[in-house]
Amino acid sequence: MKKFVYLFKEASETECDRRAMFGGKGANLAEMTKLGMPVPQGFTITTEACTQYYVDGESINEEIQAQIMENIAKLEKVVGKKFGDLDNPLLVSVRSGARASMPGMMDTILNLGMNDEVVERFAVKTNNRRFAYDSYRRFIQMYSDVVMEVGKKFFEAHIDALKEKKGVKLDTELDADDLKQLANEFKAEYKAKIGKEFPQDPKEQLMGAIKAVFRSWDNPRAIYYRRMNDIPGDWGTAVSVQMMVFGNMGNTSGTGVAFSRNPSTGEKGLYGEYLMNAQGEDVVAGVRTPLTIDQLKKENTAVYEQFKAIVERLEKHYRDMQDMEFTIEEGKLFMLQTRNGKRTAAAALQIACDLVDEGMITEKEAILMIDPKQLDALLHPQFDVATLKAAAPIGCALPASPGAACGKVVFTAEDATDWVVNKKEKVVLVRLETSPEDIEGMHYAQGILTVRGGMTSHAAVVARGMGTCCVSGCGEIKIDEDKKVFSLGGVTFHEGDWLSLDGSTGKIYQGQIKTVSATVSGNFGRLMAWADKYRALQVRTNADTPKDARQAKAFGAEGIGLCRTEHMFFAPERIAAMREMIVSDTVEQRETALAKLLPMQQSDFEGLYEALEGSPVTIRFLDPPLHEFVPTDEQEIIALAKEMKMDVQDLKDVITSLHEFNPMMGHRGCRLAVTYPEIAVMQTKAVIQAALAVKAKHADWNVVPEIMIPLVGEIKELQYVKSIVTKTADECIAKSGTDLHYKVGTMIEIPRAAITADEIAKDAEFFSFGTNDLTQMTFGFSRDDAGKFLGAYYEKKIYESDPFARLDQAGVGKLMKIACELGRQTRPDIKLGICGEHGGDPSTIEFCHNIGLSYVSCSPFRVPIARLAAAQANLRNPRK
Repeated sequence: MKKFVYLFKEASETECDRRAMFGGKGANLAEMTKLGMPVPQGFTITTEACTQYYVDGESINEEIQAQIMENIAKLEKVVGKKFGDLDNPLLVSVRSGARASMPGMMDTILNLGMNDEVVERFAVKTNNRRFAYDSYRRFIQMYSDVVMEVGKKFFEAHIDALKEKKGVKLDTELDADDLKQLANEFKAEYKAKIGKEFPQDPKEQLMGAIKAVFRSWDNPRAIYYRRMNDIPGDWGTAVSVQMMVFGNMGNTSGTGVAFSRNPSTGEKGLYGEYLMNAQGEDVVAGVRTPLTIDQLKKENTAVYEQFKAIVERLEKHYRDMQDMEFTIEEGKLFMLQTRNGKRTAAAALQIACDLVDEGMITEKEAILMIDPKQLDALLHPQFDVATLKAAAPIGCALPASPGAACGKVVFTAEDATDWVVNKKEKVVLVRLETSPEDIEGMHYAQGILTVRGGMTSHAAVVARGMGTCCVSGCGEIKIDEDKKVFSLGGVTFHEGDWLSLDGSTGKIYQGQIKTVSATVSGNFGRLMAWADKYRALQVRTNADTPKDARQAKAFGAEGIGLCRTEHMFFAPERIAAMREMIVSDTVEQRETALAKLLPMQQSDFEGLYEALEGSPVTIRFLDPPLHEFVPTDEQEIIALAKEMKMDVQDLKDVITSLHEFNPMMGHRGCRLAVTYPEIAVMQTKAVIQAALAVKAKHADWNVVPEIMIPLVGEIKELQYVKSIVTKTADECIAKSGTDLHYKVGTMIEIPRAAITADEIAKDAEFFSFGTNDLTQMTFGFSRDDAGKFLGAYYEKKIYESDPFARLDQAGVGKLMKIACELGRQTRPDIKLGICGEHGGDPSTIEFCHNIGLSYVSCSPFRVPIARLAAAQANLRNPRK
């Protein structure tokens, strides 16, 4: 018979992955029991029972119910109290506990086992009627909210009305009769909402509470938290049932939360808060102002010293900063929980470095204890914590690019540039969606908010590259760009109104919220040095400008893994020549237009080579469909027609002809070079001539251009375009009279390319996985439109995460693995990289390490994240 329920003592003696079996809370309660600490005894229902609950159609089967009641009987013997007994009742708490810490995401119930009879006898037994009825009214409210889903607000209204009637401000000023009245009102509220009496049978209460905790594993906030923190949905939660100890028995009782180090700064020393005559939720609810933990020393020195000793022991035992919950019952200390504490990014670095210096952990352990995603907070502006607490979001969408932004609303990229350059204003650019033409305005904006688009939309990708805050895909916005107005959350915004965005959470706020600049301490450099020491993967950057390249190099990038040449054509002085090339009728006309672009492209590449100081630079040839470059504005069409000496209608016909039903799978990538080889000739000249010029200036630099041909799906495509590239490149090198080594490779972004990679590797010297397009083509949906339906997929548990944000290892990852294996069969020394947005995602980086990639490439501000994630991957699975 499978065992689903364990006493804390039994759990501490069980050989298994205790966190996986008993959840973090259950495992740590078992460990504290083993260490002989003052833990109120109880038992844990395993995560496997949670999984079984869902297998059984969201019900607790008879076998598990029987094991629960068997362990209630065992607990009764341990503590000398009886569940449901009137004379000596056992009251319990029921708490969730997943293997990964998820603070506040799931539910807790206290004082379970109380009913109308127990409360009366309890009042007599404790000689404290106020305490008894305070405990009962809390239980009714919690049970109603958590188990029966009757909102807290209905009960809070009764409390507020009674306090107003009595002329008091605090709950503690209500007497025993008041609290008895509240308990009766709460039961009446329950009956009105549910249609039946509040349950009096303790077993019914217990099973209802356990079921509610299992159910809370799939509540919306828990699902969202799991998606944001890469926690698998099939882990489930354990449930800990624990004898109640009471902090609300009077002024010698209390409850609190404490940390062994400051979670904001990392400073060593006891940090926390407590309240006397209170239960746990009072500390975090903010109804009363808690006292700082050092004041406990004055109030009860013995308890304080005992607690301090336990804290020090726990930190040494777990070798990490601890977050603990405790209760004092009539002067006696009880430990309710310990876990590795959540902390800010700055605190995480400080604690890691301090623990190494104190000899408690090694460098390797320090690397593994930090969440790479946390580093984002060190590299981008953040909102002032105090100001943010007072603000309420009016909407929430995708956290596309981290950081905080506050500025005045503008609706066009041109206005963004104008307001910043000429009016010296800070702006937030609000768009239905952005396009490559918006690049200058996006550069000047503090933040970007879009109605459409996902985590890999144009706005998201470009904003991440710039290090600019972006919230994308806010479908609740109603926008009229022509009238320069939008509405969200019942608020209407006009041009010039203040708006604040949190790109780390996706939350949107009305008005101004103070931001604070990013700060990087010496601990950051120290941690990065450790990471570089232990990683195997190289880390490159996706950069299109010397500024981005320099920023990435400062963050530790070892080269450019993706330069998107199309971004260089949208500057005002270049777009005209690009459009001239597109609407040309003959090869000669196109070559004339391209000749205007050649010196500009060459200058761009020289800037990149200079910024990277001899590190490798991978340059992707023109990729997007040509319609993205042509004008849509009537005046711009007229101006281009005049310049090209064309009839306006003829030009409009050309623009119309460029329209495609599915441009992402249309005339783009290498297909452009097949149709118009003169484009590849111009770009090759620019790449090679720039490299020759920089090499002439810096003889000691090893400048090796890597030319990447996009969207190849057939070996003959690559062979055709490569023949143009090599012929042009070799002619340029021969003409210069010097030597220059260069490489030609391809992006693997079409499934057919992945499964024919052995053929493609005959001509490709390197592969770079373009996982944005590879994901799009493997799943068969558009990355810009997927946000419209992915929410339903999360809700129905079809997907756990956005496949454009976190690599689909089962499908897309399998294609990558196949391509790697086939490519190496043909060319054992082939260089393998990834340059899609997944290249900055820690879970994807670990996967890339495991399948043997040479490097990952990501946006500049994700480079430190990638360096740390790469080190963690190698420590978990060292390369031979």
